[in-house]
Amino acid sequence: MSTTLHSFMDIFGTTVDDNGEEIVLDKIVIPIIQRDYAQGRRDSDIDRVRSRFLDALHRAVTESSITLDFVYGDIDENGIMTPLDGQQRLTTLFLLHWYAARRSGIPDGECEFLHGFGYETRYSARYFCEELVSFTPTFTLALSEEIVDQAWFPLDWLKDPTISSMLVMLDAIDEKFRDVGDLWERLKGGAITFYFLPIRDMGLTDELYIKMNSRGKPLTRFEHFKAELERCIHAADAGTSERVMRKVDRDWTDLLWHYRDSGAGGADDLITDDEFLHYFQFVCDVLCYREGGSPQGRSSDEFDLLDAYFAGERERVLGNVSTLESYFDCWCYVDGYESPTAFLESCMAHEPESGKIVLDGPAKVDIFEDCLHSYSDRTGRRRQFPLNRMVLLYAVTSYLLHQGEISWDDYVRRLRVVNNLIQNSEDAISDRVERNRMPAILAQVDAIMLTGSFDDSLGPNFNANQIEEEKAKQTFLEEHPEKAPLVFALEDHPLLKGQIAIVGIGNVDYADRFASLFDCDKDLIDRAMMSIGDYGQRDRYGWKYQYGSQWQVAWNQLFHRSASSGFEGTSNVLVELLSRAETFSDDTLRRISDEFLVSCEESSRYPWRYYYVKYDVFRPGRYGMHGISDKAAKPYVSTVMWTASKYSENAYVPYLKAADPKHVSRDKYGQRLSYGDRHIICKNDAYELRLDENDEVLESYPISQDENGIDTEDRVLLLKEFIELVEPD
Repeated sequence: MSTTLHSFMDIFGTTVDDNGEEIVLDKIVIPIIQRDYAQGRRDSDIDRVRSRFLDALHRAVTESSITLDFVYGDIDENGIMTPLDGQQRLTTLFLLHWYAARRSGIPDGECEFLHGFGYETRYSARYFCEELVSFTPTFTLALSEEIVDQAWFPLDWLKDPTISSMLVMLDAIDEKFRDVGDLWERLKGGAITFYFLPIRDMGLTDELYIKMNSRGKPLTRFEHFKAELERCIHAADAGTSERVMRKVDRDWTDLLWHYRDSGAGGADDLITDDEFLHYFQFVCDVLCYREGGSPQGRSSDEFDLLDAYFAGERERVLGNVSTLESYFDCWCYVDGYESPTAFLESCMAHEPESGKIVLDGPAKVDIFEDCLHSYSDRTGRRRQFPLNRMVLLYAVTSYLLHQGEISWDDYVRRLRVVNNLIQNSEDAISDRVERNRMPAILAQVDAIMLTGSFDDSLGPNFNANQIEEEKAKQTFLEEHPEKAPLVFALEDHPLLKGQIAIVGIGNVDYADRFASLFDCDKDLIDRAMMSIGDYGQRDRYGWKYQYGSQWQVAWNQLFHRSASSGFEGTSNVLVELLSRAETFSDDTLRRISDEFLVSCEESSRYPWRYYYVKYDVFRPGRYGMHGISDKAAKPYVSTVMWTASKYSENAYVPYLKAADPKHVSRDKYGQRLSYGDRHIICKNDAYELRLDENDEVLESYPISQDENGIDTEDRVLLLKEFIELVEPD
């Protein structure tokens, strides 16, 4: 038997030569054992398949012709062909040709071949096809509505999945092709063809159908994807397609097999479809960024990605295929390691280890596995993989692609630089359409990983302050290579996360002292630093000040450069504290605080920071925030905040709470002590008793201050005296 090229019109009447015997193909009948027509089902995956198939057919009749895959089947002595493969395509072509004939008013004699197609899956499907061929719609309603409204259409037929699918497909065909005026002529001219392989006397049985057609088990989304991937690459270069698809089925499947998700149980554990598609999406996002674009607002459906990056201009397609191939290949054979996991565990960790970078938070050390399992959600439509993780994976992959050119020591050092940049560029790493830094960020990563240097010609990418720090550290370590362990120890501290400016490159000898200090109680550290100087940083809006607290989040804010002012002051206080002991303990810190308090009391000078060190209520909660609107003119007017950004009912004026915590007014954001119809407020140089009704000042209680506006008596103790006068009971 020979394979021949046919259209749906001319396949009927085809003469098949079987060992000298000529048989004319008269009918195509879908047998009972075949599954139902599926291309019209209402399902997200089927909707996509249907839409893409109709798009391809539409291009065939409006732009350039198309040849579909093989159709083959058994032909009996009566010329009836029972398809083994091609049922879905043949059914759609039958519906399209019926639509074209009726839309163009083609005489029955010219479209008589439509009577040669039928279904045997159910009597309803068989009779529906017969009635449809004889029916001419008015096209004034949706085709499905007009057909269902016919007297020959029993409503029970809607329960037949083949018929309901055909109705959906007819509506989709009408929507797609209604504006193609010469549709019939295009079809007649061979715009859509397929290869036909007739098979005679092969002993067609139910068993054969089950083996060859996987009855009841439609192709998976991934199987459709593989076929489309192969078609796209083959259109660019047949040899490349053969090589890549061989890797998909062998090398890359072997690679991903060890990462198949074993959490769900069952047969899904034995496939690597999701893992492949997740990594494919990662590669496509890389391609997008390299072209200067952003995936934001674009479809992440893998079939749309194929259209975007693997179809069209040949050289671009082959370049993208080369990237895809290399991005998979580089993980298959990592020099010196039995698996990607072993390789990644040799250079990454959650705790400081020599020769390894420290990952922030609970993120998996095996970043490759993390990508395979979580790059997008279950629908494949939304990226779950954070951008910072993507940049780190890109850096590792950049090395793997050039591992023969980069020494291991250079790789680990450069990866550390990239990791430092990532951890300190949270706001900068962005791919919003209006602020897309990712193209420049990936280009900068390439420069660092491949050359060890920064490309200053690039536009905004990582945090500019961190880039300057990394350059300074590079210069410093070139001059003082023996200091590298100290620099890395500071970088790896969980409070610093790669940014060591708070200690300073010139003070790296304090690395052990810093670690010792922050093994102590953080409240005692807070008190000791304030004993040395007011180390707070004013935020960009000018009314909030950042201090430390018992929580790490506050120190993270303090120790990383931001838009707040006062970073250098914080650094100076910290370095001074570090200079006071080689190792720190809670007792050491208490002694520093106590000495400061005693000096204030002996000199009768009580600056604002005295109260901060003396009274617990002055030291803020989780976020370490104080509201101080005018520190220069009114240093004693402050509010302790319990949120990061605004006042809440838990806020309070610390002097008031230190003196009488039971009467702090929560409904006034802790700004007053309430006593019946009167209240007390704290001003910079006095306390005032006021009437609630009209805020009239009933009495003022002055606070003694020197010529510099510094208290000369403890205003908390003074307030307690005032309260005794106001409320003696």
